[in-house]
Amino acid sequence: MKQTVFPPGWDSNRVAKVLAHDETQTEDEALFEDEAAFEMDGQTMMEVPTVLVPAVRELLAKHNAA
Repeated sequence: MKQTVFPPGWDSNRVAKVLAHDETQTEDEALFEDEAAFEMDGQTMMEVPTVLVPAVRELLAKHNAA
């Protein structure tokens, strides 16, 4: 059996809470939450071609480590 490896700051309890939240949301609540993400100060939402996702993740990891 493969052991699950979580990102830093995450554990099975946190994953369970996120899943429970997502699974109990109405469609309207989920839509509101998604739209609110586009309004956050200090962040930009953008579409990235799938082939570039690994490079973008690497850049973000370097930025967050700095």
